[in-house]
Amino acid sequence: MRIPAHSVCTAIRDDIVAGVHERGGRLTEELLARRYGVSRVPVREALRTLEAEGFVVTRRHAGACVAEPTEQEAADLLEMRTLLEPLGASRAAQRRTEAHLKVLRGLVRLGQERARQGNSDDLRSLSGWFHETLAQASGSAALTSMLTQLRHKIAWMYATEGPADPVEYWAEHGAIVDAVARGDGERARAVTALHTERASAGHRLRFGPGADRAGRTERVRSSQHPVNMPSLRP
Repeated sequence: MRIPAHSVCTAIRDDIVAGVHERGGRLTEELLARRYGVSRVPVREALRTLEAEGFVVTRRHAGACVAEPTEQEAADLLEMRTLLEPLGASRAAQRRTEAHLKVLRGLVRLGQERARQGNSDDLRSLSGWFHETLAQASGSAALTSMLTQLRHKIAWMYATEGPADPVEYWAEHGAIVDAVARGDGERARAVTALHTERASAGHRLRFGPGADRAGRTERVRSSQHPVNMPSLRP
């Protein structure tokens, strides 16, 4: 597999999240360079970035290894998201552009359609795009970056169960967009907080004594890189 040098960090991160590089496993520059079809220089730079993000640690006598976060560290990530997602939605209500609204409304329409059809695979991707766009609409590069890293880490540490009621789940997305479109920051914050708390309940640790065996997913060994809710109504 050969990828552009500037995409090496994304490729390694994606493979860590997918389980291609196991927790605690060594990450040697030579093997990574061979895997991704690049020189060791971009690999070395990528490992530095991933260490700063918390995906990689450097150990004496072992070098770069995939990090092994604790259960408490994993729990902290969910708590951080329940604080930052509502903040992002509140900011988006004040700073969003018409282009952001167009994309968000389009994703909600498509999500609601797929929810009625029961297409769970599409729903997961659409939800990710929705929350990424909502973060971008906040107008804060720092906040968007933090939320993006949180999503990557949560996907790495947790298996996620689909919502019990996908139609209601996407109605929540619609309520968020309605608040953002009206410029109602407080409502956008409140609706997003409730949505995030509900979503967090469907997360199961992939590791450690607290891991739910039924919630674990089979590790991926290869990957490809191209590089109605009455309580939420006003």
